[in-house]
Amino acid sequence: MAKPRIIIADTDINYIIPLQAKFAEEYPNETDLEIITDADYFAKLFSTPQKADILIVSDQLYSGKLRRHDIGRLFVMMEKYEEGMTDELSINRLFKYTSIREIFTEIVGKSSEILNVSTHRKKMCQIILVCSAAGGVGKTTVALGLAGCLTGNYKKVLYIDAERMQVFQHHLNNRGPVSAPDVYMKLADPKDSVYQEIRHVIRREKFSYLPPFKAPLMSLGLQYSVYGRIAESAKKTEEYDFIIIDTDSVFDEEKARLLGEADKVVVVTRQTKDSVFATETLVSNINGVSSEKYFFICNDFRKDEENFLTSPEMPVRFHVNEYIDHFSQGGNFTLEELAHNMGIQKTAFLVM
Repeated sequence: MAKPRIIIADTDINYIIPLQAKFAEEYPNETDLEIITDADYFAKLFSTPQKADILIVSDQLYSGKLRRHDIGRLFVMMEKYEEGMTDELSINRLFKYTSIREIFTEIVGKSSEILNVSTHRKKMCQIILVCSAAGGVGKTTVALGLAGCLTGNYKKVLYIDAERMQVFQHHLNNRGPVSAPDVYMKLADPKDSVYQEIRHVIRREKFSYLPPFKAPLMSLGLQYSVYGRIAESAKKTEEYDFIIIDTDSVFDEEKARLLGEADKVVVVTRQTKDSVFATETLVSNINGVSSEKYFFICNDFRKDEENFLTSPEMPVRFHVNEYIDHFSQGGNFTLEELAHNMGIQKTAFLVM
């Protein structure tokens, strides 16, 4: 049976990415999704007869000529929506700046027979491991941005900073560590239900997160494997859509175990010679990096500087999936600003 053809057409890429991500995440292998952001290409495409099961188009690109095509459901996204507006029966008008959740719900509700809603099943929780081969590449920036962006797309996210000495808390409003002695006792000998046992200390700002520990793991007598145990335990509760584990750059047996257990792995690098060499060395020690499980992200990209990821001087065995441009404000950014960064949004779409 052919997959439903869904076309989303809008020149506003900042609007189209969240809606695209929502469809891709909810129906990852069940639809043929096409995204059009170029007005000339849209006009050229519909200058010939087209068949689409669902067409979602901005009011700037819409014209009455679209009704001549074989379109199952036509949705027009209105910049301004007036109550009492007379609609043609073949057109569904939606106010563009309603929440993505409401828009998506209405589209799916009116297209239930096309999308086979009755047989569609929700995806299970996924563990996303964010790692790097060297420090200073902005790995935590990417991990926090992913957590915020996924939350902004109505996903339930748990962020776990899995570093031996944590410093992520300077990005948070509440920087206080876990202080309860009984929590550390449970973490010292973690059971399969360890997440449920420490769930009461989980905090939430833009997304849920495990607060920082009061000292490095070694000082607390905790094993690095505790992070993986917490993540696996949380996954079983089905409370979250995504669990993001933000790891340090150490590569050892425990890191290898996390790489194997994760559903997706985001490897962060920079374009510098040292960073590219370190990432290439990491790749040479990992099996299966060419699979769909691994994504390579170049963070802090600067167009005016040499890019060793594409230099013949350093041939690499991995493909960069996305570039995140340099943050002009340096490290002075909020979680909200990270979640709205275009490169991070595209990376979130990749893992979804």
